[in-house]
Amino acid sequence: MVQVHTCQNGVRIVSEQIDHVRSVTLGIFVDAGSRYELPEENGITHFIEHMLFKGTATRSARQIAEAFDRIGGELNAFTSKENTCYYAKVLDHHAELAVTILADMFFHSTFAKEELEKERQVVLEEILMSEDAPDDDVHEKLWEVMYPNHALGRPILGTAETLKTFTAETIRTYMAKHYGPKSVVISVAGNISAELLATIEDLFGQYEGSPLAVEPVLAKPAFNPGEIVKLRDTEQAHLAISYPAIGVKDPDMYSFIALNNIIGGNMSSRLFQEVREERGLAYSIFSYQSCYADVGAFTIYGSTSREQLPQLQHTIDATLLDIVAGGVTEEELDNAKEQLKGSFVLGLEGTGSRMNRNGTNELVHRKHRSVDEILDAIDAISMESIDRLIAKILKAEPAISIIGPKL
Repeated sequence: MVQVHTCQNGVRIVSEQIDHVRSVTLGIFVDAGSRYELPEENGITHFIEHMLFKGTATRSARQIAEAFDRIGGELNAFTSKENTCYYAKVLDHHAELAVTILADMFFHSTFAKEELEKERQVVLEEILMSEDAPDDDVHEKLWEVMYPNHALGRPILGTAETLKTFTAETIRTYMAKHYGPKSVVISVAGNISAELLATIEDLFGQYEGSPLAVEPVLAKPAFNPGEIVKLRDTEQAHLAISYPAIGVKDPDMYSFIALNNIIGGNMSSRLFQEVREERGLAYSIFSYQSCYADVGAFTIYGSTSREQLPQLQHTIDATLLDIVAGGVTEEELDNAKEQLKGSFVLGLEGTGSRMNRNGTNELVHRKHRSVDEILDAIDAISMESIDRLIAKILKAEPAISIIGPKL
Protein backbone atom coordinates (compact mmCIF):
# COMPACT_ATOMS: atom_id res chain seq x y z
CA MET A 1 0.00 0.00 0.00
CA VAL A 2 1.17 3.51 -0.82
CA GLN A 3 1.00 5.85 2.16
CA VAL A 4 1.11 9.65 1.94
CA HIS A 5 2.00 11.86 4.88
CA THR A 6 2.04 15.66 4.62
CA CYS A 7 4.47 17.41 6.97
CA GLN A 8 3.50 20.62 8.75
CA ASN A 9 5.46 22.68 6.21
CA GLY A 10 3.78 21.05 3.18
CA VAL A 11 6.44 18.52 2.18
CA ARG A 12 4.76 15.26 1.19
CA ILE A 13 6.31 11.89 2.10
CA VAL A 14 5.13 8.98 -0.05
CA SER A 15 6.11 5.52 1.15
CA GLU A 16 5.54 1.99 -0.12
CA GLN A 17 6.55 -0.89 2.14
CA ILE A 18 7.92 -3.96 0.32
CA ASP A 19 8.75 -6.56 2.94
CA HIS A 20 10.47 -9.15 0.75
CA VAL A 21 13.36 -6.91 -0.40
CA ARG A 22 16.50 -5.81 1.43
CA SER A 23 16.89 -2.46 -0.33
CA VAL A 24 15.40 1.02 -0.13
CA THR A 25 15.20 3.62 -2.90
CA LEU A 26 14.63 7.25 -1.89
CA GLY A 27 13.91 10.17 -4.17
CA ILE A 28 13.50 13.91 -3.63
CA PHE A 29 11.13 15.19 -6.32
CA VAL A 30 10.94 18.93 -6.94
CA ASP A 31 8.28 20.64 -9.02
CA ALA A 32 10.96 22.48 -10.98
CA GLY A 33 11.86 21.82 -14.60
CA SER A 34 13.13 23.63 -17.64
CA ARG A 35 9.67 24.75 -18.76
CA TYR A 36 9.44 27.07 -15.75
CA GLU A 37 12.70 28.85 -16.56
CA LEU A 38 12.87 32.37 -17.94
CA PRO A 39 14.79 32.65 -21.24
CA GLU A 40 17.87 33.96 -19.43
CA GLU A 41 17.62 31.07 -16.94
CA ASN A 42 17.60 28.34 -19.58
CA GLY A 43 19.54 25.37 -18.22
CA ILE A 44 19.76 26.51 -14.59
CA THR A 45 17.49 23.72 -13.28
CA HIS A 46 19.83 21.13 -14.77
CA PHE A 47 22.92 23.04 -13.59
CA ILE A 48 21.58 23.04 -10.02
CA GLU A 49 21.07 19.29 -10.28
CA HIS A 50 24.80 19.00 -11.01
CA MET A 51 25.87 21.46 -8.33
CA LEU A 52 24.10 19.67 -5.49
CA PHE A 53 26.69 16.90 -5.89
CA LYS A 54 29.65 19.27 -5.63
CA GLY A 55 30.05 19.66 -1.90
CA THR A 56 28.35 20.91 1.25
CA ALA A 57 29.54 22.73 4.37
CA THR A 58 30.63 19.40 5.88
CA ARG A 59 31.21 17.06 2.90
CA SER A 60 33.28 17.51 -0.24
CA ALA A 61 32.11 16.15 -3.59
CA ARG A 62 34.62 13.32 -3.19
CA GLN A 63 33.35 12.47 0.29
CA ILE A 64 29.76 12.32 -0.98
CA ALA A 65 30.79 9.92 -3.75
CA GLU A 66 32.93 7.82 -1.42
CA ALA A 67 30.14 7.56 1.17
CA PHE A 68 27.87 5.82 -1.34
CA ASP A 69 30.61 3.72 -2.91
CA ARG A 70 31.60 2.50 0.57
CA ILE A 71 28.12 1.10 1.23
CA GLY A 72 27.57 -0.24 -2.30
CA GLY A 73 24.83 2.30 -2.95
CA GLU A 74 23.78 4.32 -5.97
CA LEU A 75 23.37 8.10 -6.05
CA ASN A 76 22.05 10.01 -9.05
CA ALA A 77 19.62 12.64 -10.31
CA PHE A 78 17.73 13.74 -13.40
CA THR A 79 16.11 16.90 -14.72
CA SER A 80 13.11 16.90 -17.05
CA LYS A 81 11.06 19.66 -18.60
CA GLU A 82 8.71 19.69 -15.59
CA ASN A 83 10.53 18.28 -12.55
CA THR A 84 13.82 17.32 -10.95
CA CYS A 85 14.66 14.24 -8.89
CA TYR A 86 17.63 13.40 -6.64
CA TYR A 87 17.65 9.74 -5.66
CA ALA A 88 19.62 7.00 -3.96
CA LYS A 89 19.32 3.21 -3.74
CA VAL A 90 20.95 1.41 -0.82
CA LEU A 91 20.65 -1.63 1.42
CA ASP A 92 17.88 -1.09 3.95
CA HIS A 93 20.22 -0.68 6.93
CA HIS A 94 22.01 2.19 5.14
CA ALA A 95 18.82 4.09 4.28
CA GLU A 96 19.05 6.63 7.12
CA LEU A 97 22.62 7.49 6.14
CA ALA A 98 21.55 7.89 2.52
CA VAL A 99 18.71 10.29 3.28
CA THR A 100 20.93 12.24 5.67
CA ILE A 101 23.46 12.82 2.89
CA LEU A 102 20.70 13.69 0.40
CA ALA A 103 19.32 16.25 2.85
CA ASP A 104 22.80 17.71 3.36
CA MET A 105 23.15 18.13 -0.40
CA PHE A 106 19.66 19.57 -0.69
CA PHE A 107 19.98 22.16 2.08
CA HIS A 108 23.69 22.85 2.57
CA SER A 109 25.42 22.80 -0.81
CA THR A 110 27.97 25.61 -0.84
CA PHE A 111 28.16 26.35 -4.60
CA ALA A 112 31.84 27.21 -4.19
CA LYS A 113 33.24 29.34 -6.99
CA GLU A 114 35.88 26.83 -8.05
CA GLU A 115 33.27 24.04 -8.19
CA LEU A 116 30.93 26.27 -10.22
CA GLU A 117 33.65 26.85 -12.81
CA LYS A 118 34.56 23.16 -13.04
CA GLU A 119 30.96 22.02 -13.34
CA ARG A 120 30.20 24.75 -15.87
CA GLN A 121 32.80 23.14 -18.10
CA VAL A 122 31.38 19.67 -17.42
CA VAL A 123 27.88 20.74 -18.49
CA LEU A 124 29.31 22.52 -21.53
CA GLU A 125 30.92 19.22 -22.53
CA GLU A 126 27.54 17.54 -22.00
CA ILE A 127 25.93 20.09 -24.36
CA LEU A 128 28.65 19.54 -26.95
CA MET A 129 28.31 15.78 -26.61
CA SER A 130 24.57 16.05 -27.30
CA GLU A 131 25.20 18.25 -30.33
CA ASP A 132 27.80 15.78 -31.61
CA ALA A 133 25.22 12.97 -31.52
CA PRO A 134 22.79 13.61 -34.40
CA ASP A 135 20.31 11.07 -33.05
CA ASP A 136 20.03 13.27 -29.93
CA ASP A 137 20.35 16.64 -31.62
CA VAL A 138 17.58 15.92 -34.12
CA HIS A 139 15.09 15.72 -31.22
CA GLU A 140 16.32 18.98 -29.66
CA LYS A 141 15.87 20.71 -33.01
CA LEU A 142 12.41 19.18 -33.28
CA TRP A 143 11.28 20.79 -30.01
CA GLU A 144 12.63 24.11 -31.26
CA VAL A 145 10.32 23.79 -34.26
CA MET A 146 7.31 22.71 -32.20
CA TYR A 147 7.54 25.46 -29.58
CA PRO A 148 9.84 28.22 -30.89
CA ASN A 149 8.66 30.87 -28.43
CA HIS A 150 8.12 28.75 -25.32
CA ALA A 151 10.34 27.18 -22.67
CA LEU A 152 9.25 23.70 -23.80
CA GLY A 153 11.15 24.36 -27.02
CA ARG A 154 14.39 25.21 -25.25
CA PRO A 155 16.97 22.54 -24.29
CA ILE A 156 16.99 21.18 -20.74
CA LEU A 157 20.78 21.51 -20.71
CA GLY A 158 20.63 25.20 -21.61
CA THR A 159 23.15 26.84 -23.94
CA ALA A 160 26.79 27.85 -23.72
CA GLU A 161 25.65 31.47 -23.45
CA THR A 162 23.21 31.02 -20.55
CA LEU A 163 25.57 28.63 -18.77
CA LYS A 164 28.17 31.41 -18.48
CA THR A 165 25.79 33.58 -16.44
CA PHE A 166 25.00 31.20 -13.57
CA THR A 167 26.47 32.14 -10.19
CA ALA A 168 25.94 31.05 -6.59
CA GLU A 169 23.57 33.99 -6.20
CA THR A 170 21.44 33.15 -9.24
CA ILE A 171 21.29 29.51 -8.10
CA ARG A 172 20.13 30.42 -4.59
CA THR A 173 17.54 32.85 -5.98
CA TYR A 174 16.16 30.20 -8.33
CA MET A 175 16.03 27.60 -5.54
CA ALA A 176 14.26 30.08 -3.26
CA LYS A 177 11.60 30.46 -5.93
CA HIS A 178 11.15 26.81 -6.90
CA TYR A 179 12.47 24.56 -4.08
CA GLY A 180 9.94 25.50 -1.40
CA PRO A 181 8.39 22.76 0.78
CA LYS A 182 5.08 22.74 -1.09
CA SER A 183 6.97 21.89 -4.28
CA VAL A 184 8.77 18.88 -2.75
CA VAL A 185 7.76 15.22 -2.58
CA ILE A 186 9.93 12.60 -0.84
CA SER A 187 9.26 9.15 -2.27
CA VAL A 188 10.62 6.02 -0.59
CA ALA A 189 10.05 2.38 -1.50
CA GLY A 190 11.45 -0.86 -0.15
CA ASN A 191 12.04 -2.36 3.28
CA ILE A 192 11.24 0.83 5.19
CA SER A 193 11.64 1.22 8.92
CA ALA A 194 9.67 3.56 11.18
CA GLU A 195 12.98 5.16 12.12
CA LEU A 196 13.66 6.01 8.47
CA LEU A 197 10.31 7.76 8.06
CA ALA A 198 10.90 9.69 11.27
CA THR A 199 14.34 10.75 10.02
CA ILE A 200 12.89 11.94 6.71
CA GLU A 201 10.31 14.06 8.52
CA ASP A 202 12.95 15.48 10.87
CA LEU A 203 15.16 16.44 7.94
CA PHE A 204 12.55 17.78 5.51
CA GLY A 205 9.45 18.58 7.56
CA GLN A 206 10.71 21.72 9.27
CA TYR A 207 12.20 24.03 6.66
CA GLU A 208 10.29 27.11 5.60
CA GLY A 209 9.60 28.49 2.18
CA SER A 210 11.17 31.72 0.94
CA PRO A 211 9.21 34.94 0.39
CA LEU A 212 10.48 34.63 -3.19
CA ALA A 213 8.62 31.33 -3.71
CA VAL A 214 6.42 31.19 -6.81
CA GLU A 215 3.75 28.77 -7.94
CA PRO A 216 4.60 27.05 -11.24
CA VAL A 217 2.54 28.77 -13.92
CA LEU A 218 1.36 26.76 -16.90
CA ALA A 219 0.82 28.75 -20.07
CA LYS A 220 -0.33 26.20 -22.65
CA PRO A 221 1.79 26.74 -25.75
CA ALA A 222 0.51 26.50 -29.31
CA PHE A 223 2.03 23.72 -31.41
CA ASN A 224 3.92 25.03 -34.42
CA PRO A 225 4.14 22.82 -37.53
CA GLY A 226 7.19 23.38 -39.66
CA GLU A 227 10.51 21.92 -40.74
CA ILE A 228 14.17 22.45 -39.89
CA VAL A 229 17.10 20.96 -41.78
CA LYS A 230 20.61 20.97 -40.29
CA LEU A 231 23.35 19.98 -42.71
CA ARG A 232 26.12 17.88 -41.19
CA ASP A 233 28.77 15.59 -42.60
CA THR A 234 27.26 12.39 -41.24
CA GLU A 235 27.01 8.91 -42.69
CA GLN A 236 23.23 8.84 -42.24
CA ALA A 237 20.33 11.25 -42.41
CA HIS A 238 18.37 11.47 -39.14
CA LEU A 239 14.65 12.19 -39.32
CA ALA A 240 12.23 13.11 -36.51
CA ILE A 241 8.55 13.85 -37.07
CA SER A 242 6.23 15.03 -34.32
CA TYR A 243 2.47 15.56 -34.05
CA PRO A 244 0.67 17.51 -31.31
CA ALA A 245 -0.81 15.14 -28.76
CA ILE A 246 -2.42 15.03 -25.32
CA GLY A 247 -1.22 15.94 -21.82
CA VAL A 248 -0.42 13.48 -19.07
CA LYS A 249 -3.73 14.04 -17.25
CA ASP A 250 -5.90 13.37 -20.31
CA PRO A 251 -8.36 10.46 -19.78
CA ASP A 252 -7.15 8.92 -23.06
CA MET A 253 -3.58 8.60 -21.75
CA TYR A 254 -3.49 4.80 -21.76
CA SER A 255 -5.09 4.73 -25.20
CA PHE A 256 -2.29 7.03 -26.38
CA ILE A 257 0.38 4.64 -25.07
CA ALA A 258 -1.37 1.73 -26.78
CA LEU A 259 -1.62 3.63 -30.08
CA ASN A 260 2.09 4.44 -29.92
CA ASN A 261 2.92 0.77 -29.39
CA ILE A 262 0.85 -0.18 -32.42
CA ILE A 263 2.43 2.43 -34.67
CA GLY A 264 6.09 2.23 -33.71
CA GLY A 265 6.65 1.31 -30.10
CA ASN A 266 7.95 -2.24 -30.54
CA MET A 267 9.26 -4.81 -33.02
CA SER A 268 5.80 -5.93 -34.13
CA SER A 269 4.62 -2.35 -34.77
CA ARG A 270 3.48 -1.10 -38.15
CA LEU A 271 6.51 1.11 -38.71
CA PHE A 272 9.13 -1.46 -37.63
CA GLN A 273 7.61 -4.15 -39.82
CA GLU A 274 7.11 -1.90 -42.85
CA VAL A 275 10.29 0.18 -42.71
CA ARG A 276 12.83 -2.33 -41.44
CA GLU A 277 11.50 -5.84 -41.96
CA GLU A 278 9.72 -5.39 -45.32
CA ARG A 279 11.85 -2.71 -46.99
CA GLY A 280 15.16 -2.70 -45.14
CA LEU A 281 15.20 1.10 -45.15
CA ALA A 282 16.56 1.66 -41.65
CA TYR A 283 18.20 -0.08 -38.74
CA SER A 284 16.63 2.31 -36.24
CA ILE A 285 12.94 3.18 -36.55
CA PHE A 286 10.58 3.79 -33.63
CA SER A 287 7.95 6.10 -32.17
CA TYR A 288 7.35 7.41 -28.66
CA GLN A 289 4.97 9.60 -26.69
CA SER A 290 5.94 12.68 -24.63
CA CYS A 291 3.32 13.89 -22.17
CA TYR A 292 3.43 16.98 -19.99
CA ALA A 293 0.89 18.71 -17.77
CA ASP A 294 -1.06 20.35 -20.58
CA VAL A 295 0.45 19.24 -23.91
CA GLY A 296 2.07 16.23 -25.48
CA ALA A 297 3.78 15.02 -28.61
CA PHE A 298 3.77 11.87 -30.71
CA THR A 299 7.19 11.47 -32.32
CA ILE A 300 8.64 9.16 -34.95
CA TYR A 301 12.38 8.75 -35.45
CA GLY A 302 14.31 6.99 -38.17
CA SER A 303 17.79 7.11 -39.67
CA THR A 304 18.96 5.95 -43.07
CA SER A 305 21.40 6.74 -45.85
CA ARG A 306 20.91 10.13 -47.48
CA GLU A 307 19.86 8.46 -50.75
CA GLN A 308 17.07 6.56 -49.01
CA LEU A 309 15.73 9.45 -46.92
CA PRO A 310 12.92 10.37 -49.38
CA GLN A 311 11.82 6.74 -49.48
CA LEU A 312 11.91 6.53 -45.68
CA GLN A 313 9.75 9.65 -45.38
CA HIS A 314 7.33 8.33 -47.99
CA THR A 315 7.03 4.97 -46.21
CA ILE A 316 6.36 6.62 -42.85
CA ASP A 317 3.75 8.92 -44.41
CA ALA A 318 2.07 6.02 -46.20
CA THR A 319 1.95 3.96 -43.00
CA LEU A 320 0.32 6.80 -41.08
CA LEU A 321 -2.15 7.53 -43.89
CA ASP A 322 -3.14 3.86 -43.86
CA ILE A 323 -3.86 4.09 -40.11
CA VAL A 324 -5.84 7.31 -40.58
CA ALA A 325 -7.90 5.71 -43.35
CA GLY A 326 -8.43 2.26 -41.86
CA GLY A 327 -7.68 2.50 -38.16
CA VAL A 328 -6.10 -0.37 -36.26
CA THR A 329 -7.28 -3.95 -35.97
CA GLU A 330 -8.83 -5.61 -32.95
CA GLU A 331 -5.86 -7.97 -32.84
CA GLU A 332 -3.41 -5.06 -32.76
CA LEU A 333 -5.33 -3.44 -29.93
CA ASP A 334 -5.54 -6.67 -27.91
CA ASN A 335 -1.80 -7.24 -28.34
CA ALA A 336 -1.05 -3.64 -27.31
CA LYS A 337 -3.15 -4.04 -24.15
CA GLU A 338 -1.37 -7.23 -23.14
CA GLN A 339 2.02 -5.67 -23.78
CA LEU A 340 1.08 -2.62 -21.71
CA LYS A 341 -0.06 -4.79 -18.81
CA GLY A 342 3.05 -6.91 -18.97
CA SER A 343 5.50 -4.01 -19.11
CA PHE A 344 3.65 -2.18 -16.33
CA VAL A 345 3.64 -5.12 -13.90
CA LEU A 346 7.21 -6.21 -14.72
CA GLY A 347 8.36 -2.62 -14.28
CA LEU A 348 7.17 -2.67 -10.67
CA GLU A 349 9.54 -5.41 -9.60
CA GLY A 350 12.28 -3.02 -8.49
CA THR A 351 12.22 -0.51 -5.64
CA GLY A 352 13.56 2.16 -7.99
CA SER A 353 10.65 1.93 -10.40
CA ARG A 354 8.15 1.99 -7.54
CA MET A 355 9.82 5.00 -5.96
CA ASN A 356 9.76 6.84 -9.28
CA ARG A 357 6.15 5.92 -10.03
CA ASN A 358 4.91 6.97 -6.60
CA GLY A 359 6.87 10.21 -6.56
CA THR A 360 5.64 11.18 -10.01
CA ASN A 361 2.06 10.25 -9.19
CA GLU A 362 2.08 12.41 -6.06
CA LEU A 363 3.82 15.35 -7.72
CA VAL A 364 1.70 15.33 -10.90
CA HIS A 365 -1.60 13.65 -10.08
CA ARG A 366 -1.83 13.76 -6.26
CA LYS A 367 -3.42 10.33 -6.32
CA HIS A 368 -2.26 6.72 -6.33
CA ARG A 369 -4.08 3.95 -8.13
CA SER A 370 -3.59 0.29 -7.30
CA VAL A 371 -2.14 -2.19 -9.76
CA ASP A 372 -5.61 -3.65 -10.35
CA GLU A 373 -7.03 -0.21 -11.08
CA ILE A 374 -4.30 0.42 -13.67
CA LEU A 375 -4.88 -2.97 -15.28
CA ASP A 376 -8.62 -2.27 -15.43
CA ALA A 377 -7.91 1.09 -17.09
CA ILE A 378 -5.76 -0.63 -19.71
CA ASP A 379 -8.46 -3.24 -20.33
CA ALA A 380 -10.95 -0.39 -20.82
CA ILE A 381 -9.06 0.97 -23.86
CA SER A 382 -11.53 0.80 -26.73
CA MET A 383 -11.47 1.05 -30.51
CA GLU A 384 -13.45 4.26 -30.10
CA SER A 385 -10.77 5.88 -27.93
CA ILE A 386 -8.04 4.78 -30.37
CA ASP A 387 -10.01 6.16 -33.35
CA ARG A 388 -10.53 9.41 -31.45
CA LEU A 389 -6.79 9.80 -30.93
CA ILE A 390 -5.95 8.90 -34.52
CA ALA A 391 -8.22 11.69 -35.72
CA LYS A 392 -6.93 14.13 -33.13
CA ILE A 393 -3.21 13.46 -33.56
CA LEU A 394 -2.41 12.07 -37.00
CA LYS A 395 -4.61 14.45 -39.00
CA ALA A 396 -2.65 17.47 -37.71
CA GLU A 397 0.26 19.08 -39.54
CA PRO A 398 3.53 17.78 -38.07
CA ALA A 399 6.83 19.36 -37.14
CA ILE A 400 9.85 17.85 -38.88
CA SER A 401 13.55 17.87 -38.05
CA ILE A 402 16.29 16.48 -40.31
CA ILE A 403 20.03 16.29 -39.65
CA GLY A 404 22.40 14.89 -42.22
CA PRO A 405 24.44 15.42 -45.37
CA LYS A 406 23.13 17.44 -48.27
CA LEU A 407 21.04 15.41 -50.68
